[in-house]
Amino acid sequence: MSEAVAETVAARFSELYGAEPHGVWAAPGRVNLIGEHTDYNDGFVMPFALPHTAVAAVSRREDGVLRLHSADVEGGVAELRLDDLSPESDKNWTAYPAGVVWALREAGHAVTGADIHLSSTVPSGAGLSSSAALEVVVALALNDLFSLGLRGWQLARLCQRAENVYVGAPVGIMDQTASACCEAGHALFLDTRDLSQKQIPFDLAAEGMRLLVVDTQVKHSHSEGEYGKRRAGCEKGAALLGVNALRDVPYDDLDEALSRLGDEEEVRRLVRHIVTENERVERVVSLLESGDDTRAIAPILVEGHASLRDDFRISCPELDLVVDTALASGALGARMTGGGFGGSAIVLAEETDVDAITKAVTEAFAAAGFTAPRVFEAVPSAGARRVR
Repeated sequence: MSEAVAETVAARFSELYGAEPHGVWAAPGRVNLIGEHTDYNDGFVMPFALPHTAVAAVSRREDGVLRLHSADVEGGVAELRLDDLSPESDKNWTAYPAGVVWALREAGHAVTGADIHLSSTVPSGAGLSSSAALEVVVALALNDLFSLGLRGWQLARLCQRAENVYVGAPVGIMDQTASACCEAGHALFLDTRDLSQKQIPFDLAAEGMRLLVVDTQVKHSHSEGEYGKRRAGCEKGAALLGVNALRDVPYDDLDEALSRLGDEEEVRRLVRHIVTENERVERVVSLLESGDDTRAIAPILVEGHASLRDDFRISCPELDLVVDTALASGALGARMTGGGFGGSAIVLAEETDVDAITKAVTEAFAAAGFTAPRVFEAVPSAGARRVR
């Protein structure tokens, strides 16, 4: 993120609130390389941070007042009293930063108020964790301003609680942890059960490759019902199999586990995706750590898309068109990424094929009568940090 962006956000803060901010912070969106919907099943995920960030200029207050403004939403400054914050009372964008303040205070941290101005370049509704970036940047700012001493994974936990309880969206822990903890030039191998992390070097450019994000422009909302249905189905599967979470079903025992589910066909499909997806994450980690040709992960991405499309059933015509067109145009691998029902796909490609693949996907969308997609390169970038 450029110094100019930080200066612009700080200047707008000064216009709104009549004083310089105490600081400026940034937190990124993320792309998930592999490991979809495994996070709320205590499984494995492998995201990396994008260069796109939510930026917050923030000052501390002592009077129990929270003032919020976003450059990306119509309207003036919203003013809230901290003592009035309560779960699911706010259905506006302000629920995300307000929820973080609520979660911090609920956890016993003495946050006494803040003035906040936000601006984000993370595409909203694209499956790139725009809401998590918003939460994490506010959490990090308040952590610094109130000297709370919380580490990245602890901030991520509190941000997840804010979104689960205050906003009312049943998201897992991956998005917030990726935003808070990723490192530039690496993908984050995260065990969502114990939050143990391993930074895996991921430098595609050095091997002559690129990873494209194709935003289909089909918006999705996690707080709507289909995401919750998948989560409930996974919990049902774990209960029927007598395990704490689907993470506990060994890949080698999958067939036996599926046979025990009898005629619960929908649950069988969900279980099969989660168990095989965890195994796919472990395969990708093994391949990347071996130092051999990173191109070997490409077929695993395609496997993941088929599982999300056919077993988890969260793809859509636009996502399938990206994957099919990219593969037919020379891509090494491709799959949908994020929560599903819209959002984005990722495409792993040789650097020399990027222009042809981008052109083919754009033309395919036009021929199908779909809104033109947004295509950009995903470069593994830094996690949340203070920038001014």
